Amino acid sequence: MRPVPAVRPGPRPGFTLIEVIVAIVIFAALGATTAVFYRPAVESFLGLRTRAALVDEADGALRLMLRDVRSAVPNSIRSPDTSCFELVPTRTGGRYRAGPDIAHPGDGALWLDTSTTTTEFDVLGPLSATPQVNDWLVVDNQNPDDVYSGSNRSVIRQVSTPPASAGTLRLRVDTQQFPLGYDGGRFSVVPASEGAVFYVCAGASSTLDGRGDAPGVLYRLKNYGFNASAPNACPSTTGAAVVTRQVSACRFVYTANQAATQQSGFISVQIELTRANTRASLTMGAHVMNVP
Repeated sequence: MRPVPAVRPGPRPGFTLIEVIVAIVIFAALGATTAVFYRPAVESFLGLRTRAALVDEADGALRLMLRDVRSAVPNSIRSPDTSCFELVPTRTGGRYRAGPDIAHPGDGALWLDTSTTTTEFDVLGPLSATPQVNDWLVVDNQNPDDVYSGSNRSVIRQVSTPPASAGTLRLRVDTQQFPLGYDGGRFSVVPASEGAVFYVCAGASSTLDGRGDAPGVLYRLKNYGFNASAPNACPSTTGAAVVTRQVSACRFVYTANQAATQQSGFISVQIELTRANTRASLTMGAHVMNVP
């Protein structure tokens, strides 16, 4: 028998230590290269996305405030300092009948007589929205504190339909002697669910938390009643709705007599939001029609 030749073992499959070290060096170099070239791009993308979200939130908050400003009772804006302001937003408005209907003397038309107390009157022309029971009716407001003290407003107790020749609506209100009013016999309707409204920017600061977020909050406080005295400080925000968070700065400036007239005031509203160390600041302004 022939002897079986011995089989010499060949190289075993796997990697040598040198090959492993070389692979580690190559992957480390690739990782470092990726970090250097791609990390700024990723961070830039995330920053742009955060900034876009902040701009959208700030824009929504400013538009909400200016919507209330444009619909507010004339001369109702009061601002104790640059971090808050108060106003009386309206639901709708129209023209009241200011005298008897000479063309139809027998139609039973009711008019708002400013020389005595009034409980019912007819509305002339269509309204953008129908007044609701318990809403507030305001006539004239040339002095800022009148609507707050109640000298020119009354609660609506009934809404009905008069004869067609008398008007479009008939409003019954709590007994009140209204002021003479402005040219055109106009009135405003303040929703009972809101009354006076305060926008308050609380806790705004550039000192950020560990996540890079600002601590401030913008609130909308409503239905707290009418205060006859002008506020000398921003109110408590207990129970207020949150408009937006992460506020790092805000500034509200109201000029009642823009260009030395009472016909057009001006308000400037500015808000800065900061999230994840990314800031977005927006400023808007609006003319305020102060003709009652």
